[in-house]
Amino acid sequence: MGPGPSDVAPSVLMAMSKPIVGHLDPVFVKIMDETKTMLREVFQTKNDMTFPISGTGSAGMEFCFVNLIEPGDTVVIGVNGVFGTRMCDVAGRCGANVVKVEAPWGQIIEPKQIADALKTCKPKLVAIVHAETSTGALTPVEEISKLVHAAGALFVLDTVTSLGGCPVKLDAWQVDAVYSGTQKCLSCPPGMSPVSLSPRAMEVATKRKTKVQSWYLDVNLLASYWGQDRVYHHTAPISMAYGLHEALRLVLEEGLENRFRRHEQNHKALKAGLHAMKMEIASQAGHQLWQLNTVTVPAGIDEAAVRRRLLNEFSIEIGAGLGPLKGKIWRVGLMGETSKKENIHTFLRAFGKILNESGYAVNVEVAIAAAKV
Repeated sequence: MGPGPSDVAPSVLMAMSKPIVGHLDPVFVKIMDETKTMLREVFQTKNDMTFPISGTGSAGMEFCFVNLIEPGDTVVIGVNGVFGTRMCDVAGRCGANVVKVEAPWGQIIEPKQIADALKTCKPKLVAIVHAETSTGALTPVEEISKLVHAAGALFVLDTVTSLGGCPVKLDAWQVDAVYSGTQKCLSCPPGMSPVSLSPRAMEVATKRKTKVQSWYLDVNLLASYWGQDRVYHHTAPISMAYGLHEALRLVLEEGLENRFRRHEQNHKALKAGLHAMKMEIASQAGHQLWQLNTVTVPAGIDEAAVRRRLLNEFSIEIGAGLGPLKGKIWRVGLMGETSKKENIHTFLRAFGKILNESGYAVNVEVAIAAAKV
């Protein structure tokens, strides 16, 4: 129940245990095609260039930046947590002139902030973290996307924690480049990064003046491997591809709207239980992630000791705060397979017991009753 990886469905683990075939075997090629089709459904896009990178979500981040940025390009990046900060680092390594648009950790990036930044520069792209895993804030991006396109720039979105847990609408939002991860709301082990590029982004990548600085992540090469030609590029992680294929099948079998509703309802249940314990969600009201809940640590409570006891005595893992939020919040994940009512009740009972024994009085039964609403 931390910020990832989430629990993995038994059928995904079973899929990953199947015999290995070659990465150009007709059976595996069929799996690749089906995975691309399912990813397009989950991303809600018709982009042909939609596939999983062989690597974790951070590889997906690098994929987007190394393909779209050339040395000297100006980029605008929203920074309201760890992963916006990481975007800046990656873009800087590509030789970009990085313009930061910052918000306090736990707050969203407001459209007006982007609009103001666009008045001061003409960027090649604007990048936003949709769901900031380090803070539990969900930044609405539709209006930001309109501002970006009006300025003639590409719109890049980090959906590592949002994909499969709350709406992600690439075509409706006109997202040009996106990346995600397998280990969050898709409930697959970490190891692949779903990505998608719009035709507009692909045109930028194919008409570069300079070579993509990463051979491994060059979409001009990967397109030939994931496209119809199947030109050898690298040995794909076969077992991971099996797992992702099954994980996506489960997502679509449940149905996107049903899945989003489940995450929302379980977030509200946890929030109600915590409120009954006189504890609150730390991220900005009205923009709180359903799948990653940041809980404010009460004064006088040793947050690390609480986490240790949850893990050692109850086998429940939750996350610590990072950066300026270190020691101030707990991060409680309700992602994918982990997002279940029984997990919420088990957590609240264990959490309440530890809080009571730490000198912070709570009524556990009242909290669990509140969470059942």
